[in-house]
Amino acid sequence: MKKVLIFLVCIMGMLMGNAQDKKKKLEFEVDGKCEMCKMRIEKAALNVPGVKYAVWDIPSHQLSLIVDEQKTDAMQIKTALVKAGHDTKELKASQEAYDNIHPCCKYRDDNTDDSEKH
Repeated sequence: MKKVLIFLVCIMGMLMGNAQDKKKKLEFEVDGKCEMCKMRIEKAALNVPGVKYAVWDIPSHQLSLIVDEQKTDAMQIKTALVKAGHDTKELKASQEAYDNIHPCCKYRDDNTDDSEKH
């Protein structure tokens, strides 16, 4: 009887361990300039299945995320960001995606800070 009880407890422990969300914090740099960029970057990240939280900081360009690592990874998120027109260190947005962002949000080869304009 003890063996059966121990076996059942072990099985229950394994099942409960697998049922829990595997949340992970991620942070990486995403190019952008302003509040409009912030909204676009956060929306693109949050539209990736498994992303629970996304906040982009304008001055530091850091995107902070909480993700379910069983559903997504950093590369899937970065792919969504470049499709929205924003570069990361590993991936660059296509010229077409970059051209589709608002003209005041153009960040390539531009050292101006337009964050006060939006």
